[in-house]
Amino acid sequence: MRLAFLLYKYFPYGGMQRDFKRFVEECQARGHQARVYCINWQGESLPGIDLRLVPVQAWSNYRRNERFLDWVQKDLESEPVDAVIGFNKMPGLDIYYAADSCYLDKALNERGYLYRLTPRFRHFARYERAVFGPQAKTEILLISATEQAKFERHYHTPEARMHMLPPGIAADRRAGPDAAQRRAAKRSELALSDDEGMLLFVGSGFIKKGLDRAIRALAALRQGGKSLQLYVVGQDKERRFRRLAQQLQLSEQVHFLGGRDDIPDLLLAADLLVHPALDEAAGIVLLEALVAGLPIVVTDVCGYAHHIAAASAGIVLPSPFQQQELERALSDLLQPERNQASRSAALAYAEREDLYSMHRSGAALIEELVLRKQGGQSE
Repeated sequence: MRLAFLLYKYFPYGGMQRDFKRFVEECQARGHQARVYCINWQGESLPGIDLRLVPVQAWSNYRRNERFLDWVQKDLESEPVDAVIGFNKMPGLDIYYAADSCYLDKALNERGYLYRLTPRFRHFARYERAVFGPQAKTEILLISATEQAKFERHYHTPEARMHMLPPGIAADRRAGPDAAQRRAAKRSELALSDDEGMLLFVGSGFIKKGLDRAIRALAALRQGGKSLQLYVVGQDKERRFRRLAQQLQLSEQVHFLGGRDDIPDLLLAADLLVHPALDEAAGIVLLEALVAGLPIVVTDVCGYAHHIAAASAGIVLPSPFQQQELERALSDLLQPERNQASRSAALAYAEREDLYSMHRSGAALIEELVLRKQGGQSE
């Protein structure tokens, strides 16, 4: 099959981008050709793909998106493919991978009336409806039951077009027999003493993932006499968060590491993952931490938070968010006995649950959906 994959922006450290990469690789391994359309690509290209960088610019993101789609559709008319698979919501997709949360739900519940009069709102609402509207033809690969319920409530999307995938954790995220040695080596590299606690924050999108909440919690825990360091991993603008750390006299305790390739070892080195997100369709890092045996504090808005609760691998904070509850949860989960119990529970859950087959299952489903489409067209 000739498959076209559409993504506005690729960089190596985003959760959706990593899923994109693994889906492309899985489809290639099954013998299919992969053509990729992208406005911006950071990092090395993927072996064997036909990468087509779309030369569009605009003064706004929504206008840039429209020009991207116009360019891609014209290119596809001249060189057709068997299916168009999108990782961003837009018209004309055969299959959409739903890594993003429901835009309309956020616009209605978190934005005012005037926002919903803007061209930006009209664009993103229209592009989302083109995927989820009841008359649309796009097949949807879902990763979050929470977000599925929102899409169904707002768009009445037919159930037959909604396909839930299992999680897809990479094997290198699991704690192996050398976990203790890797933990000690990484903590030594970070110059962490045995009596210092290490909080880890992972996510490109610091505002959305709640980094300010994590930094404020660190300040409160410091006042309680705890020796803690916060390590921030992710590719995003750091200035406002560095300034917040400075204002709270935490400049020496908050460390910005940027995008990293050593996340598996950082997960082993840490004592706790803090993920107080404001909005998160799934949150792959939650399951990566779980299979590494790292206790987690997470808000209940995250699609994968239910796994943390089911595993007893940490603490899920209820909505509406309360800063004091985050601080109390971190303090409780850093207690040695509670921390060790959560680690053991997480590793046991990782052994018994399917947290690994998303991309293999998803690629097989893509084949099935494309064949079904081709069969329907030939009738």
